[in-house]
Amino acid sequence: MGLAVARLAHAAEDMEIVGAVCSSVDPGQDRDIGELAGLGTVGVVATADLGAGLLGADVVIDFSTASAVPGLLAVAARNKVAVVSGTTNLDAAGKQALEKAAEAVPVLWAPNMSVGVQVLAEVVEHALRRLGAEYDVEIVEIHHRRKVDAPSGTAKRLADAARSVRGQLRDVSGREGEVGARSADEMGVFGVRGGDVIGDHMVYLLGPGERIELTHRASSRELFAHGAIVAARFLAGKKPRRYAIADVLG
Repeated sequence: MGLAVARLAHAAEDMEIVGAVCSSVDPGQDRDIGELAGLGTVGVVATADLGAGLLGADVVIDFSTASAVPGLLAVAARNKVAVVSGTTNLDAAGKQALEKAAEAVPVLWAPNMSVGVQVLAEVVEHALRRLGAEYDVEIVEIHHRRKVDAPSGTAKRLADAARSVRGQLRDVSGREGEVGARSADEMGVFGVRGGDVIGDHMVYLLGPGERIELTHRASSRELFAHGAIVAARFLAGKKPRRYAIADVLG
C-alpha cells in the first residue's frame, strides 16, 4: 500500500513526497522510495525514524500495523502533521490515540479508504430505515488468504452502519448445530479467506418474500491508495479534529 501511495503521490501535480517511513526490519529501509515503487530515484530514502520521515510533511498517509499507530500519531501531533490512516484492527489504545492526536492536528481514520464503501454504508443505513425491522441483516466479506484479521475492518464498518439504525443488533460470527430459529437481534458477520481476492463485501437484507443484495468489489489495491490521496488532499490545512470519508465526499 505504501508503494501504491508513493506512485500516485508522485504522479499528482499538487503533491510532493518528502518522507517515507518503514519498519526497522523492512528490506526497503535506507533505499530510495522511488526505486522501491518503480519510479526511479526521487531523492527520498525510506527510514525507520518517524521524526525524520515526517519532517517537512503537511500530511502523512499511514497503512501500517495497529501496534505502530499510537507512536505515529504521537510524533505526527508533536510535529503538526495531519494524519490519514487506513490501518485496521485498532485496539482501545489505538482508538484513544486517534482522539488525542485530533486535539492537535486533523486526523482521518477509516477502515476502508474507498469512497464506494462509504456510499455503500450510507445506502445500508437508508435501506434499513425504509425497510423496517422485518428485514434481517447479514454481512459476508471475502479476502485473500494472507489477510490476518477477521472479520475485516470494512465488514465492521458496515455492521456499525446497520447498528446506527437498529441499535439492538448483535454480531454473530458463526452458526453450527441446532442453534434454533434466527432471533430478531442477530446480524451475521462472516469472513471468507482464499486465493488473491482483494476485497468483496456483501450486505444481505432479507425480508418476507424478497431480499436485497448490496455488493462492493475491489478490483485493484490502488483503489485504497487513491482514496487515501484524495483524503490527504482534503485534510491539508484543516483544523484539528476527527474527520471521516463522509467529510471528504461532502
